[in-house]
Amino acid sequence: MTEPREEVSVGEQRSVAPDVEESGASCDEARLIARAVATAVAADGTPSESQASLLRAVHRSTRGLDVDFCALEPLGPAELAEALAATPPDVRHRIVHDMVLGELILRPIPPEVARRVGEYAAALGVDDRYVRVARRYAQGAFGLAWLDLRRSGFAEHWEDARMDQLKTTVRLEDQLAAGAEDSALAECWMGFAELEPGTLGRSVWDMYRTRGFGLPGTVGGASAYLAQHDFVHVLADYGTNLNGELEVFALIGRADPDPKGFSWLATLVGLFGTGYVADAGFFTGNLEERRLDSPEVHVRLADALRRGQALCDRLGVDLLEVDFHERSATAVEDVRAELGFDAKGEAALAAGSPGAFDPAGMSPIQRRYAASLDGGGMDA
Repeated sequence: MTEPREEVSVGEQRSVAPDVEESGASCDEARLIARAVATAVAADGTPSESQASLLRAVHRSTRGLDVDFCALEPLGPAELAEALAATPPDVRHRIVHDMVLGELILRPIPPEVARRVGEYAAALGVDDRYVRVARRYAQGAFGLAWLDLRRSGFAEHWEDARMDQLKTTVRLEDQLAAGAEDSALAECWMGFAELEPGTLGRSVWDMYRTRGFGLPGTVGGASAYLAQHDFVHVLADYGTNLNGELEVFALIGRADPDPKGFSWLATLVGLFGTGYVADAGFFTGNLEERRLDSPEVHVRLADALRRGQALCDRLGVDLLEVDFHERSATAVEDVRAELGFDAKGEAALAAGSPGAFDPAGMSPIQRRYAASLDGGGMDA
């Protein structure tokens, strides 16, 4: 994006483009969307078991309609476009992203599925570059897809970040490389240790301490920009293992009013769910473990999308543009209330979504490090 960025203000929450159910549309319209999504992503006439489970969870969580995606009548692009002619553009974008998500969990992606999703996007008037990313995957051109993904918005997050909010002087192009030093930034993060327990800054510092994470500004530490998402880990109460990363980036991606926010989820799905992306520069995936085959992960991912969508509708800003440093001395609960974070849904909790300081939300390496600390390190 080349337009000047507005100052991020969360004091004045706003409502933008509600989704189907919130706009007062009938359940019939939500069912039409489900029929079209199921038709678009089905490889053999019917969505796979994993696709149906994920899309059912997403539809139920974000649109309030529980429907069996394997038992729906087909609906073509023209019929969907006619039914949604008056629907706001951002809602149509969300529908296309649901389709892309449904095809991204296939490996390999059948070329006919990639073409079909492109037809739906065109019919809805959605010029979305992530449709092209999925088509590259379908063609087996993983390297080109990764380049497209970076150009389609993933890299823009870094390029457009405001340096003042990041509290760093390190050039953004250098932040992707581990080991960037910034003594002022490191001192700022060390100062979080002196804050009162329960404040945002102290909680994030405790999360770093119990996991052995390098502080931003230190050798091997997270970049100032990537560290922004760690504040969201605490505010959204998500763990820091791979499933927790899927949840937090699903929330962050859907909370971004710019469609490029989907790049976070597309990258993490490709990295952790399917193996399409082997290395994102800050995470390395285990290509042998297909996390998106789990119904429990489907429910947790869907709830994260719901929470992110609600934040988008309230705030209309990219969460990674919020100045969390200026809120570091504020209680976590107060920052949650200010920004409008919804609580986790009951279904996500029942599916095992652990909190930021729950041992179940840590990777085995992180748990071993926490256990090595005095007192076990689990009382943060």
